[in-house]
Amino acid sequence: MHLKCLTCEALARPVYLSAAHSPHVVDVELLRLGWHSDPQALRSRLQARIDAAAAGLETGADTVNERTSAELDLGRSYDAILLAYGLCGRSTEGLVARGVPLVVPRAHDCITLFLGGRARYQREFSDHPGTYWYAQDYVERKTGNTVLSLGAEGYDDVAEMYDTYVEKYGKDNADYLMEVMGAWSQHYNRAAYIRLGVADSPAIEAETRDEASRRGWSFDQVAGDLVLVRRLLEGDWDEDFLVVQPGGQIRMAYDERVVTCGA
Repeated sequence: MHLKCLTCEALARPVYLSAAHSPHVVDVELLRLGWHSDPQALRSRLQARIDAAAAGLETGADTVNERTSAELDLGRSYDAILLAYGLCGRSTEGLVARGVPLVVPRAHDCITLFLGGRARYQREFSDHPGTYWYAQDYVERKTGNTVLSLGAEGYDDVAEMYDTYVEKYGKDNADYLMEVMGAWSQHYNRAAYIRLGVADSPAIEAETRDEASRRGWSFDQVAGDLVLVRRLLEGDWDEDFLVVQPGGQIRMAYDERVVTCGA
């Protein structure tokens, strides 16, 4: 099969590694991290890329691996378009499959993809609900206005507040305001660095330890599992994935499926 994979920078290394090991031809396109903070905008960007890929046109605008108009490929045919995304604040809800199937993991957010599945995600969330997650690609690719870490589903309120403060007042002032209000401590008490075994950086892990210490959180190193990402790019799509046929639309499922298909 010839597959197109759209993913966030936060999953760059896992996706590229999985693409390299896939038995299929996989074209990877990275989108900027942090766009999930505006679900409607991210949805529009993803839909534009889905439409372009289904039409055989490879887009480059606003992506990490940007290309000039002269380098855009016409007439490329894909067997499926893969989304290495979770529901991500409902950013992927409403996306429509065009001329080819659209495949997405059944995941609330990228933490599920880092941990290898919904069952483990749920165990971690139940055992340590106040956890802020750190992953190498996310930390090393962050910009000045990007939050250092990943809040779990259900804790987006405080992360959104922090994003707003950073945008308005800058990171140092945002950190100060959050600490004065006790906003972090009201929601979080643990930092977890996900070690994926893909060029893990001691410097990145040390940065997350320092962040945890500064906020008075406990720190854990958690082993990641790339099985969902690997199976997505290998075409091994069982009940852990939603396959949307042309004309179908991704819908949020209010149960353990996370996402379902609508018309």
